[in-house]
Amino acid sequence: MKMSITTKVIAICLLLLTNFAFAQKISRTEKKILKTVAANNSEAITFLKKVVNINSGTMNHEGVKKVGEVFGKAFEDIGFKTNWYDMSQVNRSGHLFAETNGDKGKKVLLIGHLDTVFEADSPFQEFKMINDSVAHAPGGNDMKGGNVIMLYALKALADNGLLKNAQVIVAYTGDEESTGKPLTVSRKDLIEAAKRSDVALGFEASSGFNEATIARRGSSGWKVEVTGKRAHSSDIFSDEVGAGAIFELSRIINEFYNNVKGEEYLTFNPGVILGGTQLTYDEAFSKGNAFGKSNVVAQTAIVDGGLRFISEEQKENAREKMRGIVANNLPLTSAKISFIDSYPSMGPTRGNEELLEVLSQVSLDLGYEKVVAYDPSKRGAADVSFVAAYTDCLDGLGTMGSGGHTPQETVNLNTIEDLTKRTAILIYRLINQ
Repeated sequence: MKMSITTKVIAICLLLLTNFAFAQKISRTEKKILKTVAANNSEAITFLKKVVNINSGTMNHEGVKKVGEVFGKAFEDIGFKTNWYDMSQVNRSGHLFAETNGDKGKKVLLIGHLDTVFEADSPFQEFKMINDSVAHAPGGNDMKGGNVIMLYALKALADNGLLKNAQVIVAYTGDEESTGKPLTVSRKDLIEAAKRSDVALGFEASSGFNEATIARRGSSGWKVEVTGKRAHSSDIFSDEVGAGAIFELSRIINEFYNNVKGEEYLTFNPGVILGGTQLTYDEAFSKGNAFGKSNVVAQTAIVDGGLRFISEEQKENAREKMRGIVANNLPLTSAKISFIDSYPSMGPTRGNEELLEVLSQVSLDLGYEKVVAYDPSKRGAADVSFVAAYTDCLDGLGTMGSGGHTPQETVNLNTIEDLTKRTAILIYRLINQ
């Protein structure tokens, strides 16, 4: 359809007005930042490919440290002081911290992690383009892509001399996918950094370009160990033999399903289960072996799982219900349940909501859409939760992709430039508040 001259003039005027409004919202300095991000985008993607192709499964300590060294050198090149915190005492590699010092504006903590779920023996090891915009990448979306966004947003600020007298701490943990225990050791340095900060920004994978996270559920491990009486299977259910370990463990899991589930934001998952006459279980690697026969009543059984919750109260209520179920044993069996804390919850505080409002305004000023809070029931645990008691937090600022924690994990390269631009302007405004 042909446009009339009047229609063309109106369209041009509207475009000019839109561009003028955009120009009014973005300062001259911010335009320089955006230009620098755009100029560095190709380099950022090349950097992402480099770090993805270094395996850094949590238990590949050497690989985690190697990725840390690559990022450490990049941060030193833009004027950051770096430190490597060895975590061999908790059977983990370590953490990379990079920092600038100053007292101008908000003190900002940026959080990422170096490790992935893909260990050295995983068949999924290589960055590989699927098409011109999406790549298969082990850990590329969770969360080496987010690490790269942090780096190149800060590089744009540093290249324009905008980090002088500002305190920015970058914390890359080396064990987010499987935290070293005790947490008092493995998360000590992250918590200390939070105590020196005003806001914390987490760069776990983005749930959507116009969404960010102001609340995350906590995570706890749980394990049930069951013992029964070993005997010939012809005597199972008798007064002398009882039900056996596998039936007892089956009862427990079934009652968890029927009597514990149902609360909003509360979920629990049995991840590994073994049972039989004999078994071995390697908790660090979540794998084991079991031996048994169909004509022998199982003597032992074990299940290892996880629990997700939105508050400490919800966590403790669920644990109490689970303890009661475990204690009500079938004949001639015994069971015990143990819990181990992994991640605290991050509640939707007013401070977190205000951070979201700042991000949303940046997004609108850049010509994108309003950013809204993402449903916490759809997010897993993350390191940002450890600092939520000490500072305002916002998470989910990393790359976009799909298939996290699977051999189909992808990262969308076309969104990296815009996400980095938004991050750079957000940090710039925070350190100038």
